[in-house]
Amino acid sequence: MGRYIDDILQPGERVLYSTNAHWIFFLPAIIGWIVAGVFLVISGMVPAGPSVLICLSLAGISAIAALYKTVTAWFHRWTTETDVTNFRVVHKTGFVQRQTFEMSVDKVESVDVNQSILGRILNYGDVTVSGVGEGGKTLDTIASPLAFRNAITARPAGT
Repeated sequence: MGRYIDDILQPGERVLYSTNAHWIFFLPAIIGWIVAGVFLVISGMVPAGPSVLICLSLAGISAIAALYKTVTAWFHRWTTETDVTNFRVVHKTGFVQRQTFEMSVDKVESVDVNQSILGRILNYGDVTVSGVGEGGKTLDTIASPLAFRNAITARPAGT
């Protein structure tokens, strides 16, 4: 399965910038794996008996939840594409049920970036693309939001 943007490029259109959902989507999974590991370590430290079984059970439950979160975060990143071409801004999410947002770069009125403190440190944020007479769209938790904004707003000569 190829990238969505490669399937929809028009003649003379080229991709100027691509970004994706930030790895912060994996944070719940990372925390779940850490919790599972802690319960596993604790199970080896407590005396034999029901306490070990409880710790191993909690480790297993945490590992299952962490695996679920890992798979869903990976799937979200895999099925989300955000691109800027010399003609359009394109954002696609979903696999079976696909949702797309496309706006001509000529119609972009403003591009707003919203980053939390953690977002500034880890380089992710929400980007709102507003168009002339077309409304707007907020792209949540994308990687490198300032570079994405600059790819939209900084038009090189001749494009």
